[in-house]
Amino acid sequence: MRSLCILGSTGSIGTQTLEVVRHFPKEFRVVALTCGGNISLLAEQIKEFAPSYVSVSTDEKRKELLSMLPSDTFVEVLCADEGNIACATLPEVDCVVAAMVGMRGLPSVVAAIREGKDIALANKETLVSGGSVVMPLIREKNVALLPVDSEHSAIWQCLTGQPEKSLKRILLTASGGPFRGYSREQLEKVTLEAALAHPTWKMGGKITIDSASMMNKGLEIIEASWLFDVPVDSIEVVVHPQSIVHSMIELSDGSVLGQMGFPNMMMPIQVALMYPARSECICRPFSPFDEKACNLTFERVDRNVFRLVDMAYYAGRKGGTLPVAMNAANEVVVADFLSGRASFLDIEKTVEAVMEKHEAEGVITTPSLDDIFAVDAWARAAAAEMRK
Repeated sequence: MRSLCILGSTGSIGTQTLEVVRHFPKEFRVVALTCGGNISLLAEQIKEFAPSYVSVSTDEKRKELLSMLPSDTFVEVLCADEGNIACATLPEVDCVVAAMVGMRGLPSVVAAIREGKDIALANKETLVSGGSVVMPLIREKNVALLPVDSEHSAIWQCLTGQPEKSLKRILLTASGGPFRGYSREQLEKVTLEAALAHPTWKMGGKITIDSASMMNKGLEIIEASWLFDVPVDSIEVVVHPQSIVHSMIELSDGSVLGQMGFPNMMMPIQVALMYPARSECICRPFSPFDEKACNLTFERVDRNVFRLVDMAYYAGRKGGTLPVAMNAANEVVVADFLSGRASFLDIEKTVEAVMEKHEAEGVITTPSLDDIFAVDAWARAAAAEMRK
């Protein structure tokens, strides 16, 4: 039985992780859960899964949660980063599911790795911003890093069993989002409602906007570079609107392998949590004769329209703290867009401006964890100042 800590249990990935746990109650024990603000859902999860520990964002949320729980509930309620780290490093935890959105998951993930926990990684920003610290630590502690993103799970599954150094190229698929085929002029007029209407996946607000802007794919390029130890220029983005082929690899002999399935995040979650075992499919089984699978198409991404893709390639080539600044600026301006304080194209404008400012002031080529947090804070402040 694998004992889990789920960081971000009330979000999209967190709730689907618990759905996997429901299907395999003999395989998993939920030891700890953490969440940001959805206290009512966390209270329901505590009742169902009986974790020993939970952590919430603030002391006020902690008190609110305690007031909602029956007096005979045996759970210790912690709060803030310290609470998240405490949950992630519990001696009885085997695997930490990193499902928190944004950079806030990095301290808990690093602490968990230091304590020898396996990581089921659904948080892109952990490697985009912290890859230079996280990956050496993964190797030092000899822990498993299990990709949960559907694309990275596909690549990982295709690479399993392949000879070392046989990977030539990664073909990273993308749905294209709701604005596939749009011109720059059309992007100037898109609404929040339209940006949130993803054609394939049901996700949280931040990642849905990242998908619409293609920044999500930019983050995935850098994440894949760290996960699979390849330069970003060996990763090609392929727009695949049907989202049936979750990604592909090309090997040195010209063979191309891909992983297929109907879009459902529970499949890569299940693959990661069950690894190295394989278990009965709990998702809709794939059929090549289904109408959604009969006409598969592949396109190049229009980098003149979706400029954030090239910015991510550039940040990945440059390395150091430039991806940190890129990611932090994106988080700030996406939050503004979600709250109606920014236009859609303000996202790329702000990201580009913060990246240029960081380059002018000096990118740190081999950052420490403290450097990463410092640049993250600087970039957030710079983006916020530009947004005034």
